[in-house]
Amino acid sequence: MRKLAIIEAPSVLGLRPSGVQELPEALFDAGLLVGLDAVRAGRVEPSAYDPTRDADTGILNPHGIAEYSVRLADAVGGVLDAGRFPVVLGGDCSILLGNLLALRRRGRHGLLFLDGHTDFYQPPAEPAGEVASMELALATGRGPRLLTDLEGRGPLLRDEDVVAFGFRDAAESAEAGMQPLPAHLHAIDLDGVRATGATTAARQAVDRLTDGTGAGFWVHLDVDVLDDSLMPAVDYRQPGGLTWEELEGVLHTALSDPGAVGLDVTIFNPRLDPDGRIAARLAECLRRGLAARTDHLRD
Repeated sequence: MRKLAIIEAPSVLGLRPSGVQELPEALFDAGLLVGLDAVRAGRVEPSAYDPTRDADTGILNPHGIAEYSVRLADAVGGVLDAGRFPVVLGGDCSILLGNLLALRRRGRHGLLFLDGHTDFYQPPAEPAGEVASMELALATGRGPRLLTDLEGRGPLLRDEDVVAFGFRDAAESAEAGMQPLPAHLHAIDLDGVRATGATTAARQAVDRLTDGTGAGFWVHLDVDVLDDSLMPAVDYRQPGGLTWEELEGVLHTALSDPGAVGLDVTIFNPRLDPDGRIAARLAECLRRGLAARTDHLRD
């Protein structure tokens, strides 16, 4: 049986239909599956996008995201139950809630959060009401109950079971009024990653997530964790970020660890990559990281 199972999750309910919904097909066309021990395990379609901000929650598409999260959790759960490693291709970052719900149904898990932003906004501070800027706050129980208590299982994560890694938006988010990260949520910003070295910092993060208190950890990859000069095909750009080589080292470290239980990839916008060169490099990076996972599964 093939060990990796690819789920397409092209939701833009937490952002807008800007092009990120085309991420899965762009990566397939760029050769993501070449040489990987993987099977395509289905596609979870979102409901229609509503551009009107919900009056009760201050969020775009909250009911649609709640419903989508349950269906995505079902798909991810089916892959887990089959003994495969789920790789979920977004879409925007709101898909993280469905992935974590699948794990929450099965116990306590951790999260390695690879993102150029901390995504810890509350609705009043988020200019557009986009869940793609709030998903980490929602996953740790901060925000409207509709999205923080999915199936009555909230919060999906404990603060101490999260490592936010590689972000570089501290000044921007503080100016916008984002709530601060909680004290027990472990945070390694880009400067911290560089001070230690990306692979060493990743090893420390994984060790923290596999200290015996949980049943494994999910890896969330928002591609804007990459340097803007290398990954301009994102909707919210900011200077700096990881190199391709640094990201490959982080993914290799995380995905080769026995505690890793799944991966999602979000925010890459193929419409901002007209010649496909960025998609090809991203597919290569992901193949290298996922090869480390399949090597582990063979051992």
